[in-house]
Amino acid sequence: MAKQTIENTMVSGKRVLIRVDFNVPLDGATITDDRRIVAALPTIKSVIDRGGRAVLMSHLGRPAGKGYEEAYSMAPIAARLGELLGKEVLIPAKNCKDEAIGIAVDAMKDGDVILLENLRFHGCEKRGDSDFADQLAALGDVYVNDAFGTCHREHTSMVGVPAAMGNKPKVAGFLVEKEIAYLSDALADPGRPFTVILGGAKVSDKLPAIENLLPKADHILVGGAMAYTFLVALGHEVGKSIVEDSMVKDAKRIIELAAESKTDLHFPEDHICSTMFAEQAGDIEVFDDQIKDGFMGLDIGPKTTARYSQIIKKSKTVIWNGPMGVFEWMPFKMGTKQIAEAVADATSENGAVTIVGGGDSAAAAEIFGVADRISHVSTGGGASLEMLEGKRFRAVELLDDA
Repeated sequence: MAKQTIENTMVSGKRVLIRVDFNVPLDGATITDDRRIVAALPTIKSVIDRGGRAVLMSHLGRPAGKGYEEAYSMAPIAARLGELLGKEVLIPAKNCKDEAIGIAVDAMKDGDVILLENLRFHGCEKRGDSDFADQLAALGDVYVNDAFGTCHREHTSMVGVPAAMGNKPKVAGFLVEKEIAYLSDALADPGRPFTVILGGAKVSDKLPAIENLLPKADHILVGGAMAYTFLVALGHEVGKSIVEDSMVKDAKRIIELAAESKTDLHFPEDHICSTMFAEQAGDIEVFDDQIKDGFMGLDIGPKTTARYSQIIKKSKTVIWNGPMGVFEWMPFKMGTKQIAEAVADATSENGAVTIVGGGDSAAAAEIFGVADRISHVSTGGGASLEMLEGKRFRAVELLDDA
């Protein structure tokens, strides 16, 4: 996946069209987590510091795709980006097809930054519309993909625009370069032992990743609600824990595949459970192995946490995608917290390459104060998961080869 990068691209005096991922959480007009904006700064600064003219485009949330919606406007992002860059970031129009966009881009000076309004105000963004691609492509002399979180989407700005750029340079930004390097290198030639931690709610979300990783990983540690579908497949009692009944047969197949492979597939041996899915209600108990009727598993138990942590700390490569429990709630946070700390310890104490992918896992790493002790915290949950599944991204393949 070696691609040309922005670092080696001439940008002085050029209009540089950069697809960023500014899909950040908002509380009204307040940004509650600006990590994705901060992650794009190296690419943007590289362009404007070298005399380029940065034209940024992104989506935000899930508007109806029928025109401007104030709740999904990029205005708060433009304001925050302006603060981080120390210069004004202009949004020229509420409509990405407005002729005012072209006029504003033509009037740019070297070092200027423009942010287009939300691409998804236009239904044609998600449809891969060729006319929309042509309109966007006309705004740039160089195309940069720095939106790893959207690399698995074949949307207009991700695949239509680079295809429409013709012979103009099409390169990777620093973030995309870093994300793909970490994940592809880890999967291609991991240091051993290679441990993968998978959590979250649904087996169906992680099954392709498990299947792809079985021939590669030494250990796959399963936690979160998805574990209970596997435990049912093994004949365990799981009370009223979340189970994907339609996936039990697939879970059995994966267990059989693991038995035939060199990979050790691990499941929780104890569970922190409650009679209610709530933070401060219901009876809470820890069960070894079988879960009593009326209780649901909401976190891995202390024995499982200790066993998983020991495996992680002895590993040389660790990839973590998905929490071990409902870590946002005090009674059920310890499994995820201690796994996060074990991943960080593997980095600092064992020299491991550690990668955290997925929005919830990345949030947990931040909340529990270990993000800066992990080799790489990915900005793209869906994209990193699809890389674990072995999928290739057309949005990356369309970029110029190095």
